[in-house]
Amino acid sequence: MIFRPPGKEDGAGILKLVHQLGVLDINSAYAYMLIGEHHAGTSVVAEIDGELVGFISAYLLPADPETVFVWQVGVAKAGRGKGLATRMLVEILKRPACADVRYLDTTIGPTNEPSQALFRGLARRLDTGMEENELFSAELFDAFDEGEPHDPHEPEILFRIGPFDGQRVNALSS
Repeated sequence: MIFRPPGKEDGAGILKLVHQLGVLDINSAYAYMLIGEHHAGTSVVAEIDGELVGFISAYLLPADPETVFVWQVGVAKAGRGKGLATRMLVEILKRPACADVRYLDTTIGPTNEPSQALFRGLARRLDTGMEENELFSAELFDAFDEGEPHDPHEPEILFRIGPFDGQRVNALSS
């Protein structure tokens, strides 16, 4: 298993993986290229034998560089059952770009129990607290309807993990 920062050339592979997973919001090809171009230091891709089997897109909050926001986590079938998502999160937190990070934020829908378990488990491994508060309501997503048929979107719950320190992060095995 190889973990590495994504490059802009990984955008197509990430988009393909998102389509295959069928559970993540699909962003534009341009957005996935920008992850590799602008957020490589805080994002990760995982490969097995040259095949992309996982990715996490994340970035430091511009107004709060002590917080890394995890935007999307995707793991292909070939990468499941190996603790890959947790290992990728640890990989990001150990990066130089996250040296000053003390909090990890992400949003998760209320019915996405696997993701909730992933981040609750990370909080336990970091031996720190976690707060959960609604960040985006379902009604806010409805504002994007513009009269077109769409799938309803669940609210997004903000999971805030921390504070934690670099020594605790570095003690984690990936």
